[in-house]
Amino acid sequence: MKKVKFTAIIGMAMMVFVPAISLVDNGTQVEVVSEGVRYCESTYPYNGGILIANFGTEQLNPLNTEGKGYILCYKDGRMTTLIPADGNLNAPKGMFIRDNYLYICDVNKIVVYNLVQKDEVPKTIQLPEGNLFVNDLAADGNTLYVSVTNTDKIFKIDITDAASPGEAQEWVTIPGPNGLVIGDGVMYVASYPADGNTGEKHVIYRIGDLSKPQPQKLTTVSGQYDGIAFSSDGNSLYVTNWTPAGLSRVDLHTGNLSPFEISLEKDLSGPADITVSEGKIYIPDLPASRVVIVAE
Repeated sequence: MKKVKFTAIIGMAMMVFVPAISLVDNGTQVEVVSEGVRYCESTYPYNGGILIANFGTEQLNPLNTEGKGYILCYKDGRMTTLIPADGNLNAPKGMFIRDNYLYICDVNKIVVYNLVQKDEVPKTIQLPEGNLFVNDLAADGNTLYVSVTNTDKIFKIDITDAASPGEAQEWVTIPGPNGLVIGDGVMYVASYPADGNTGEKHVIYRIGDLSKPQPQKLTTVSGQYDGIAFSSDGNSLYVTNWTPAGLSRVDLHTGNLSPFEISLEKDLSGPADITVSEGKIYIPDLPASRVVIVAE
C-alpha cells in the first residue's frame, strides 16, 4: 500500500519453476521467489502452500483501477495461478479464508471469491467513501476485522455465513492501522503513516478486549510498520518495517523489539504483509516483486 512507483516488464502467466536459493554466512538457507511475481503486497497460508497477492501493473500504484491483480499459489517449489487477472482485482493486499471463500482487500473494497467455483462472479464488500487503503484482515470467531490505513479505522464484518458476509461497520480508531493479527482474543496492529510522515504514534498496538476495544501501545519504537504475524512458539510477533526496511521480532511479554537479521545479495526494499508457516517466514518485498523465505 505504499506510495512509490517503479517500472518493469509484466510477467504473470501460470508456470512451474525452480526458485532461487542462496546460503548466507551462517549456513541458513534463504529462498527468493520472483518468477511470475509482480508487485506482491501480501502472503497467506493455503492448502500446504502460500498465496501471493500481486498488483500485476506496469507501475507500483496501490490505488490503481487497472484490474490486473491476481493471486498466485507457491507450494513445494512450484508456482501456479489460483485467481487470474480477471478484471476484478486492482491492488490486492491482505487475505483471509473461511469455508472455501477467499476474502481479499483491494483499494476501497473487499473482494470475495468462491474457491470451489472460481468462475463464479466474486462478491464485493464496499467500504464507506474515503476509505482507500483497505489493507488487512483478521478474524475472531464470526467477526472479520478490516484495517484501513488512510482513515485510521478498523471495521468489522459479520461472516457467520462466509458466502453472504454482512456490511462493514466502523469498530475502532487507531493511528494508521495496517497489518492485523489475532490470537486468544487479543488483536495486535501494525501502524503505518499513510502520508509517509512517521510519528511517535506509529508503533505496534495491542487490543486486549475485542468487545470493548481500547488500543494500547505494545512497543515504543516508531516506524512504518506493515506486516505482522505470530512466531511459531506464540511468544513473539514478527513485524515488517519500511523505514528502515527490514524485519523485527517483538517480545509479547516485554514489548522489546529486536532486528531479525537476513543476509541477502539485495536488501529488502519494502517488506509487506508476512506469513509464518511451518517454521518459515514468507516476506513479500513489494517494490522488488519477490518473496523472501527464511527460517525462524
